[in-house]
This record gives sequence, C-alpha cells and structure tokens, in this order.
Amino acid sequence: MQGANLRVGSAHQAQRLLPQRRIHSAVAAKRLQRSKLVCRASTASEQFPAKVCIVLGTQWGDEGKGKLVDILAQQYDVIARAQGGANAGHTIYDDKGTKYALHLLPSGVLNKNAMNVIGNGVVVHVPALFEEIKNMESKGIQIQGRLLLSDRAHLLFDVHKEVDGLREAELAGNKIGTTKRGIGPAYASKATRNGLRVSDLAHLENFTEKVTKLVDDAKARFPDLEVDIGSEVAAYTRYAEQLKIFITDTVDYLHDAYESGKRILIEGANATMLDVDHGTYPFVTSSNPSIGGIVTGLGLAPNTYEAVIGVAKAYTTRVGSGPYPTEIFGDLGEQVREVGREYGTTTGRPRRVGWLDIVALKYVCKINGFTHLNLTKLDVLSDLEEIKVGVAYKVNGKTFTSSVPASIEDLEKVEVEYETLPGWMSDISGARSWADLPPNAQRYVERVEQLVGVPIRWIGVGPGRDAIVEKH
Repeated sequence: MQGANLRVGSAHQAQRLLPQRRIHSAVAAKRLQRSKLVCRASTASEQFPAKVCIVLGTQWGDEGKGKLVDILAQQYDVIARAQGGANAGHTIYDDKGTKYALHLLPSGVLNKNAMNVIGNGVVVHVPALFEEIKNMESKGIQIQGRLLLSDRAHLLFDVHKEVDGLREAELAGNKIGTTKRGIGPAYASKATRNGLRVSDLAHLENFTEKVTKLVDDAKARFPDLEVDIGSEVAAYTRYAEQLKIFITDTVDYLHDAYESGKRILIEGANATMLDVDHGTYPFVTSSNPSIGGIVTGLGLAPNTYEAVIGVAKAYTTRVGSGPYPTEIFGDLGEQVREVGREYGTTTGRPRRVGWLDIVALKYVCKINGFTHLNLTKLDVLSDLEEIKVGVAYKVNGKTFTSSVPASIEDLEKVEVEYETLPGWMSDISGARSWADLPPNAQRYVERVEQLVGVPIRWIGVGPGRDAIVEKH
C-alpha cells in the first residue's frame, strides 16, 4: 500500500518504533468538553434494517460497545444482555452530555420506550443491581416497568466475591487480573451445579439449605472463610419481594417479542479475546462474550440474527494481566492512555494500551461472523505522525495472520510485523460525515477494512452520542 511500510519486532521492541510527539491531557479534556456540548438525540440518519442485531466486543473489552448500543437502542423495542456480570462496565452519554456508568443494566436504558432484558446467561449480584437502579432513577431514568430479569439467571453472592479475591491472592505473581467481582466463582458454581438461580427466590423454604451447601463448598476450599449465612438469607428474603416485579421467563418473552414483530438489540459484555474458549486463556473472563454466549445466554435461535456488529477501538487496550502482543510502552503509551481516558469503568484501573492488532481482529471476525464493524476512538490517534497496525505474528518459525496461538507461552514471545500508516495531525472530534475526515484518517479506516475484510459502518470520533461518523 502506498504510504505504508512494514517493520518487524517483538511487542517490547515496538516502543522504539513509535513517534515521540507528546500528547497533552488538556487536549483530551478539550475534546471531551466539545463532544458533550454538541451532543444531540441520535446520529442515525436512517433506521438500521436488522430486526435482530447483536453488538459484540472484538478485543479485550472497553471498546465502546455501550455507545453504539445506546445509539441503536433508539431504534429498537427490546435491548438484551446475554452474559457476564457486574465486571462489565459500559459508559454512555445522553443528549445533554450526562455520563452514565452501567454494569448490569443493558445500555438501552436511556430509550424510555424500550424494554431491557437481563438474560439467563448473566450472573447477577442483586445488591449491585439495586444500587445501579437507584443511581439511574436518581438521575431521572425510570427503570420499573422497563426491566426484565431472567428467572434462570444465576445469583452471585458475596461469598463468590470473597472467593474471587482469595483465589487471585493465591496466584501471587501470576494473577489473572480479575475485577474481584465474583464472576468466575459464580460461573464455577453454575458449572458444578451448586449455584442458585433467580427462580430459587420463589422457594424461600429451601433457600437456607441451598445457600449453606454453596458456602460449605467454598469453605472446603478456604477453611478460614467467614460467611454469615443468616444475614445473607435475611437479605435475600427482602430482595425476593423487591425483585418480583422484574422476574420473568425471558426466553418466552423474547420469542413472543420477535414473533410479534418487535425489533431486538443484543448487547455483549466483555469481548471475544476474553472468551473462556477463544480468548487468551487463562487470562480471560469466565463466560463466552462471543456469538456462542449470545445463543445460550438468551435462548433466541441464531437463525433470527440479521446483523452481528463487532466493535473495535482504532487501537487496543487491555486491563489486567496476560499476553498483549502490540502493547505500547513508555511515554507514548502513557500519553495515549491519557488522551483516551483509558481507565476502567468498573475498577478505575489504568488500562494497558497498544496498536490495533489486525491478527486478533481477523481471528474474532471468523469466530463471530461479523456483518459490520464499528471502529471507535479514532480521534485519540489524531496527534500521531505515524500510526502502526500489527498485521502478522511470527513465532517458532510460523507466521500467523488471521489466527492466534493457543498457548500463552507462544503468545508471550511472538514478534509482531507492523504496517506503518501516516497520521492526519488534526482534530477530528467535530467530524460528523465521512467527507469531514481528513484524507489520511479515511485511508486508515479503509486500510483496516481491506485487511480485515469486513465493512466499517460506524467510526467513533469522541465520547458523545453524536460523535460518530456513518460510512455507507
């Protein structure tokens, strides 16, 4: 490609190949403020045609899925979540620039006419759910009558959070980097069949016995674990009454909604490179944030899906431990982090940052069958003279261009082949059409399309709801 060149080096060597132009956090703040000031109700110029549409993360999470879901949600009748728990953090903005941080609630809550569904594949910490509902209603967002909770969803108890922390502490220098929200232990309880489901709240006569078995199993592993079972049961007895208005058979509801002609938008949590089967195992989440988790987590058949959208940052980020081939180190890494405000919605932890990884992106495109891509946060790269994309891995005499080595040992020693593209060196946060983007920004988007083979329909140029460009 004209204007591009290739370089090979390890992930750690990539730092030396980077332009050293300093990016100031004041610029990021200015862009954020500008984007908030120009927010409008919706950027969609026409209705997206898919009756059932799925939005999934393609990297290691934090790609900005919530924003696209929020935009599309204005066009849909039902917005559903299929997997994960309160470890997922989605940040969205309303038309006034007000920020909302969501963890369990679907990102469609700002559409006052939409029903929001928490599916059977989600693990639910009930106190966290009520706290989130309270926070939203304090900002004038009515949740009652607009939220349904699957009676088959598993309950996440405080004991799961305790076990999560204890297991992470045992790993010492090899920590997974979990959010310690209890997600993994809750899914473990589900797999070992001693977990409790939302439907168990309808049978409180057996609840104490079931909770005791769950706690006994945890204490067999961690004998010093202290759990006040009586207090836990008393709390859930109160929650049972409060939750009644939300609980339903969501499988039945979704099928009835589909058959009656309602439009359904499905929101994935986390991302495919954190998938327990397809991600960088064991440095992954404990569910399937890929297309398979949507099928099992909602019970809506795959032949109803008309569009599967993958959301990818124009660069990459990762929270926690694990191999990260295109990671950027040093001053430039810190500068990109600051401009992109790369701090976790759930934990506040600084995210690791890296160049766009085309190898991993092509891999997850194969797994999920994406029909469209949403490339987010292109504006964060605006002050770079050169921008790199990783186009191949080299390890053990093999070259990978569209699949990722399964072993962590191999991933940690890959050399990345980079393609270098010219930057555009101008502020694009005010762009609202394809023609508004500088030629080099257009070329970057087009080159990613060429490399991945999936059309990029939406391009994020700022955090606000309207800070997005549609490319037809």
